[in-house]
Amino acid sequence: MKRTGSHKPLLLWNSLANSRRLRREMTDAEQALWKRLRGRRFAKLKFRRQLPIGRYIVDFCCFEKKLVVELDGGQHMDRQAYDARRDRFIEVQGFRVVRFWNDVVLRETNSVIEQILAVLEE
Repeated sequence: MKRTGSHKPLLLWNSLANSRRLRREMTDAEQALWKRLRGRRFAKLKFRRQLPIGRYIVDFCCFEKKLVVELDGGQHMDRQAYDARRDRFIEVQGFRVVRFWNDVVLRETNSVIEQILAVLEE
């Protein structure tokens, strides 16, 4: 595998650079949910945003509860097979994946938070 000057494999380096870019360019839905999840505001759990897991970057992740929260925009309507493969990979790594549509997060943020909490309590 090709290496960069920092001696990190190129794939990892690209994932880290992409995750940094995605943190700067969050969607409105991601920003709305992040306000509720960040800084242990939600159930005193630490969530991270735009985090690489393998070759994929997940929207939000709580390592303590092994939970990944993904927000989907309209482009995901045409990427269902890709999303299913991606979810399977993340699940094999030991995480549970939950998905919400961006418009639902924006319109019903409290409901989304309650659903995440319900998943955590299962």
